[in-house]
Amino acid sequence: MIRHSIALLMLVFALLASETAHAQSWPQRPVKFVLPLGPGSGTDIGARLISDRLAARWGQPVVIENRPGGDGMVAISAFVGARDDHVLLFSPSSSFTAHPYLHENLPYKPSDLAPIARFSNTIISIAVPRSLRLDTLAQLFELARAQPGKLNWAGTTGATDFIFAGLAKRAGAEMTKVPYRNPVEAANDLGEARVQAYASALAIVRPQLEAGKIRLLAVYNSVRAPTAPEVPTVAEAGFAEMTMDGLVGMFGPPEMPTGLRDRSGRGHAGGIFRRLRKPHRCRSRVRTRDSLRSPLRLRRAKGRARETRRNDRPPRRHWAHHRQSPALRSDG
Repeated sequence: MIRHSIALLMLVFALLASETAHAQSWPQRPVKFVLPLGPGSGTDIGARLISDRLAARWGQPVVIENRPGGDGMVAISAFVGARDDHVLLFSPSSSFTAHPYLHENLPYKPSDLAPIARFSNTIISIAVPRSLRLDTLAQLFELARAQPGKLNWAGTTGATDFIFAGLAKRAGAEMTKVPYRNPVEAANDLGEARVQAYASALAIVRPQLEAGKIRLLAVYNSVRAPTAPEVPTVAEAGFAEMTMDGLVGMFGPPEMPTGLRDRSGRGHAGGIFRRLRKPHRCRSRVRTRDSLRSPLRLRRAKGRARETRRNDRPPRRHWAHHRQSPALRSDG
């Protein structure tokens, strides 16, 4: 009996030592970030800002692979199918938190996505062309009710456009969704008034905002954006059920050892991202400023998963009855 116990302890110690050695030697080859959004999106901007610093720290290249489409499931399926701890999902959690409300059958399980690190709380805005001369969300929906089906809108795939569509339906505003694979094209069309409303990361529409072509009506986040303090939150605008923080993070496969997830996330990426936020360390400050400082502390995977589910999912009591609405389905 004692021999068996000793043998079991030796096996446990050997496995722990092996896991520690693997974590310390990772990565052994280039690391790939799979993104569910296209070039120019807020997530793409953040991933590219941090990739060079991570490559220098890790001693291996970091490759960005944009896989938009399929309501985010093209990227998630590619990540899950790889089963490789050198292939990571870099994504807003809003890209998949709406999936259970929209799809009966999913090609992945929630347990396939193991949280590694949270990088930012992206500012998500609702913008309209300045030519519409609208100042509030209420005015937008009032205009849509007066012109049923004539106003077009676009949104970033996932919970962002799911919530906007659900709210428009509840407000009795019939609006036509225009799907885009490239978020920059949607921002350009918004500036030219070909689209009358756009729910997206503020970073995507900032060029049109600075050109004076669009107006921000509100931000989804729980607090106002420091770079646009005059813009109310959706709660302040009277639509508290739209509140959602744009949490962006890195996810690994469930087989990835916890020690390796901690090393690749908390010990490396988190510190680099905080340094990137400092103006003298980042040429693209105009981009990184479109995220909130809070919450930025990196926590262990279990705690991060709980916070993601709490802060970045559509409230079931408000949105479950919209599940079958064709207006909520996204192919972007």
